[in-house]
Amino acid sequence: MTTADITRDVELLEWRAAVRAAREEGFTFFDWLSAVDQTDDAESPGFDVVCHLVRTGPWARVLLRTRVPDGISLESITGVFGGAAWHERETYEMFGVEFSGFDDGSGLGLRPLLLPEGFEGTPLRKSFVLASRASKAWPGAKEPGESEATPARASRRRRLLPPGVPDASWGPRHTQAAAPAGEER
Repeated sequence: MTTADITRDVELLEWRAAVRAAREEGFTFFDWLSAVDQTDDAESPGFDVVCHLVRTGPWARVLLRTRVPDGISLESITGVFGGAAWHERETYEMFGVEFSGFDDGSGLGLRPLLLPEGFEGTPLRKSFVLASRASKAWPGAKEPGESEATPARASRRRRLLPPGVPDASWGPRHTQAAAPAGEER
């Protein structure tokens, strides 16, 4: 069996209409919806919201993608695919992407789904600081990106930190490093 993979970039205001059009083309199996943090894109920062749909006869998959600027709401597709409600709630909770017209039948609107009550922040954003990385040192012998084979000239370059790893100005290590000499850290 061969498969056809299709990717369609959709304008923000045409999102719901594009999903509905794909359904009318026979892409009736809703697979998943999520987002990708592209807030560091210099030309068009935001979140790529992606929706994966499947058609079984003939077999084909389509990936619909739109860029949503931070703070802008995307039209919900729960009216097209009821199963999208769980995915939209997760995307809202993990990335902070709002979905206007969201309706899962409960009347409760967008609300937390996976994180504990009272959790603050959006943990799948690149800007989210991983608290465990701030409170204790990296357990490996080397930091990410370091190796024995690293040439000497590479050590002169500024070391980049992986996403979610805070710099030295954040967390308890910062306050310990700022303590005057002779005091306990």
